[in-house]
Amino acid sequence: MNAHENHRAEADARRNMPSRPWSPEETTRQERLLRYLGAVATAAAKHTGTAAGQSGTEEQAASAATPAPRPALPESGEPLVRHVMDVPAASLREDLPYRDIARLLAREHAGALPVVDAEDHVVGVVSESDLLAKVAFDASGHRPGRIGRLRERRMHGKARGETAADLMTSPAITVLPGATVAEAAWLAALSRLKRMPVTDRKGRLVGVVRRDALLQALIRDDAGIQAEVQATIEGCCPPADRESVDVTVHDGIVELTGRLPSATMARLVAQIEEIADVVEVKNLLTTA
Repeated sequence: MNAHENHRAEADARRNMPSRPWSPEETTRQERLLRYLGAVATAAAKHTGTAAGQSGTEEQAASAATPAPRPALPESGEPLVRHVMDVPAASLREDLPYRDIARLLAREHAGALPVVDAEDHVVGVVSESDLLAKVAFDASGHRPGRIGRLRERRMHGKARGETAADLMTSPAITVLPGATVAEAAWLAALSRLKRMPVTDRKGRLVGVVRRDALLQALIRDDAGIQAEVQATIEGCCPPADRESVDVTVHDGIVELTGRLPSATMARLVAQIEEIADVVEVKNLLTTA
């Protein structure tokens, strides 16, 4: 093997090497992530379908001008943002100096915090990235030319700021406390946010919701899924048939064993497949 082939073989080995050791929890972690992504995709499809049904040029223009649409009102029974948000929420004053912003971000263990005005209205968000950009521009001494790119000139102007009002990204992407967790998760994914300010209808800060809290709320544990499966069996099967069906749930996979009439079996399996968070139904039932 020559030196070039040697180099290629080493590069291929590095690419195929896992980034971290495999752990027994890795399969469960990946399964939870896939279930979370599925819930976000469902929420996105629902929102897109709702938006497609809207009519009127003025409504479309208003929607296009909004950085990210707020979720619509929830359906009954769905988990809401108010149930999973953190209260009270830390925030920054508009006139807070950037060194104090850095201290507050570190104290709150947060990558970003909302900026509020004197009446607690959310006017923007300052992140660690905003602070790093300021330090980088200050240290480099670089100044955009007179014909420099617009984006570069804007970044330079922002980096010269000394307060939260100067450094913040505005307008902030926020969510209402009455929005569904699923649509808030979709909004967070769309905007690539780990934390979102929660505001009332007047734009005043009432809390903050974290992406991991949304994940936990969207993905029920196996016990919760099993309880709904059992309720489905009671609603679908006659009393004489219920006792002959056994259910186990593991990582969202439902396994059915026992005996049922073929028509009842088909109806039951179809209903269980529609339950939220069910990854798969293993039908090991036999025909009675």
